[in-house]
Amino acid sequence: MRVLAVELLGPLRVSVAGRPVELPPGRQRVLMAVLAMSAGRTVPTDRLATAVWGTDPRGDPRVNLRTTVKRVRRALGTVELIVSRSGGYLLAAEPDQVDALFFGLLLDGAAAAPDPAAERSRLAEALALWRGTPFDGIRSDWLEHFVAPALQDRYLTALERRVDLDLAHGAQPDPAQLAKAAERHPLRESLWARLLRVLESAGRPAEALERYETIRRRLAEELGADPSPELRQVHADLLVVGAPAAGRAVPRQLPATVNGFAGRETELVALDALLVPPDEIRPDETRSRSPLITVISGTAGVGKTTLAVHWAHRVAGRFPDGQLYVNLRGYDPSGEAVRPAAAIREFLGALEVPPHRVPDGLDAQAGLYRSLLAGRRMLVLLDNARDADQVAPLLPGAPGCLVVVTSRDHLTRLVMTYGAHPLPIGLLPPDEAKRLLAARLGQDRMAAQPAAVEEIVHRCAGLPLALAIVAARAAIHPTHPLGTLAAELRDALGALDRAVNVRAIFSWSYESLGNEAAARLFRLVAGLHPGPDSTVTAAASLAGVPVPQVRAPLAELTRANLLTEHAPGRYSCHDLLRAYASELCQARDPDRDAARRRIVDHYVHTAYAAQRLLGGDMEGDVETVASAAPGPGVCVTDLAGRDATMAWFAAERPALLAALELAADLGLDRQVCYLARALFVFLHGQGFWHDRAETQQAAVAAARRLDDPVEESRAYRNLAFALADLGRFDDAHRNLDAALERAHDDPAGQAWTHYHRDIVYALQGREADALDAARRAHDLFDQLGDQVGRAIALTDLGFHHGRLGNHAQALELCEQALILHQKLGNRPHEAHTWSCLADTRLQLGDPAGAVPCYRRALDLFREFGDPYAEASTLAHLGACHYLAGDHAAAHEQWRHAHTLLGDHDPSTTNQIHTQLAIIDKSTADAFRRRR
Repeated sequence: MRVLAVELLGPLRVSVAGRPVELPPGRQRVLMAVLAMSAGRTVPTDRLATAVWGTDPRGDPRVNLRTTVKRVRRALGTVELIVSRSGGYLLAAEPDQVDALFFGLLLDGAAAAPDPAAERSRLAEALALWRGTPFDGIRSDWLEHFVAPALQDRYLTALERRVDLDLAHGAQPDPAQLAKAAERHPLRESLWARLLRVLESAGRPAEALERYETIRRRLAEELGADPSPELRQVHADLLVVGAPAAGRAVPRQLPATVNGFAGRETELVALDALLVPPDEIRPDETRSRSPLITVISGTAGVGKTTLAVHWAHRVAGRFPDGQLYVNLRGYDPSGEAVRPAAAIREFLGALEVPPHRVPDGLDAQAGLYRSLLAGRRMLVLLDNARDADQVAPLLPGAPGCLVVVTSRDHLTRLVMTYGAHPLPIGLLPPDEAKRLLAARLGQDRMAAQPAAVEEIVHRCAGLPLALAIVAARAAIHPTHPLGTLAAELRDALGALDRAVNVRAIFSWSYESLGNEAAARLFRLVAGLHPGPDSTVTAAASLAGVPVPQVRAPLAELTRANLLTEHAPGRYSCHDLLRAYASELCQARDPDRDAARRRIVDHYVHTAYAAQRLLGGDMEGDVETVASAAPGPGVCVTDLAGRDATMAWFAAERPALLAALELAADLGLDRQVCYLARALFVFLHGQGFWHDRAETQQAAVAAARRLDDPVEESRAYRNLAFALADLGRFDDAHRNLDAALERAHDDPAGQAWTHYHRDIVYALQGREADALDAARRAHDLFDQLGDQVGRAIALTDLGFHHGRLGNHAQALELCEQALILHQKLGNRPHEAHTWSCLADTRLQLGDPAGAVPCYRRALDLFREFGDPYAEASTLAHLGACHYLAGDHAAAHEQWRHAHTLLGDHDPSTTNQIHTQLAIIDKSTADAFRRRR
């Protein structure tokens, strides 16, 4: 039998050797609860005093504490259970003797369970420990406001997870238990979302709709806000399929339609015939119909994408929930088609799924994507598909959506398996080809020389891409007769029939370029650039010339329709032109590998310049790379300010990821490592967490090839951080072990590895372990004289001490860190330190002292564009105002935080709602009485 048992998850229960122990209401119960929450660890005297008496002990706290300890020992019948230690007291018990601690151990076991069944079992065991409200009947502001909320949040998270597992396995959760929890936490929207799902699964959809209205009104009245995206999605699923749910993300991703579209009347009629007018769909058949899929197939250059985009714009109004688009690059000359998982992640981002909610693995991601599209009327355009395997994971699983696929292949398996409607398209008939030319050259010019028009149409053999290039050449020389153009084509192409190879048209247009500079630039930009498009600076780097020398050639290539400026300063071209340029480059540019190295160097140096503007570099990588000058002929994009930097990263992300792969192919392993680190901050902040993990995996592989232990250690710990954000904590710790092993002769690497371990533990909620890791990092930084690292570790030490209740130490450490950060100019970490100082002052019951700290942190977070940190800070400012009695100001800050997050992250919004719910009038009164 256990000597001691303490139950805190409800009214306090204490027993010794099976004998119940009655502690009188008041300070003795508080003392027992605080010691029990740190069973086996010493609790500092100041923390005990603050928890028992608040900030105004009215006497000598040490004398008061000794008296109370003596009385509790007498009630327990032994002095051995509460042990005096230097600076504090310890409860001699194991965590499994305290239900609140044992609850945490069970949840940790559930998270590490080998399968869903084991996870469900451990969650059930943990949830069974709860008997009501934690610390019920124990009066302590410290427990009520800074310990109980964390326990409640873990309980609710576990309850929600158990509901999800039950529903996934066909079990029926108890609606009454969920309803009771939702009423206790009326602003936790994720809990209400699960209650609605459980009610629907129990055959009570009407009740679910009524409860949705209840929470919607409550949010509007108390926060002036709409329900979260998750809750709105559940509501939409409860309604009749067809009408769009208000407030959901409505992406509009279709590319711009082509000016001067002409012809394809037969194909457009066939496509229109696929759609059933919404008013002709009976309610009883909506759920039975499959998603509508059509495959537009045809030879390269025949105009599949142009037709698909044009028609998609024509019918977009029929799909009010939005349009998704991806170029799958199935026939890209590089052979690097877009992977389905990457395409789905882009779609999930467009649907505003927070990064931490994107699961690992293609199957899980596809399942989430299909769930989000269920019940929506959305158009999905999958352009340039290679095969059915690339397309299948991107298909919705429910009716209401339209999927348009373009491919050179007929994709027969989609027709056979998914009932796709095939639409093969051929060459343009002569009359439609003439209309296309007329749309671009004008009817008058066409009518002046009908014979020349006939020959141009014949020579282009009905290929829209060829016609577009010829039309562009005619437009460049508006005064030249079309007969001259027809003669040029005749001489260049010879006696070709309607099966003319489009490459002959390319060759004619290419050979007609005015100078070699334009020709060479076409070969390099279209043939070598690793991404889907190129900027002016990237083009200059490929050519190895200053930026001014490429502007005129780029303009000439655009006029000739060999390149398209699809956005200001961004140039791309058709896959066939890319393949043609690549062939030319192979034959005529022996220095092409040097050009590839220059483009990699361009992205490495520009990315590091961009990261310097964003901030967040810790290990000095920016300065290391920035100190090395770019290679000869390499141009670096000039970025002015944070907004321009973020826009550059966002536009260039596909090219940056492709450049990293190119660097690996060229054996430029050092550049792989550099580029992966340069992308780290941006990919993290913008939620591209899977991309961040993949780039760091590439860095690990490159560092291994370099046989550089310092680089390996850095790559392993960065990968660990990325995996921790994805919730893969075991994998994160394994990578940190590898990082520490590689850093055995590198004290700086050891210090940074311990710091990253601190971050991983903090993300897991293991504050004591995080504190230990931060302490190890600090000691090593101190020995090395690394003031930047020491300041960062000091902030974390202060943060973890504050979370563990050691407030005096937390304040002292954060103040030391603040001085160092300001001296070093480390503004991002200065913001975090101000926030930690404010948290500690709030925990000490000093909201007035916390407010200026939060405001300073808020200014810095806004400067660096961190919406999550800004929202959290606003929520805490609201708490300060509430505790000071200014409820109007508090609700204004909470509304601002809710609005700022908007549709970004429901889990963070739930935390803000929890803060609002736990700080009630009685709490404010208690704080006012102490003042």
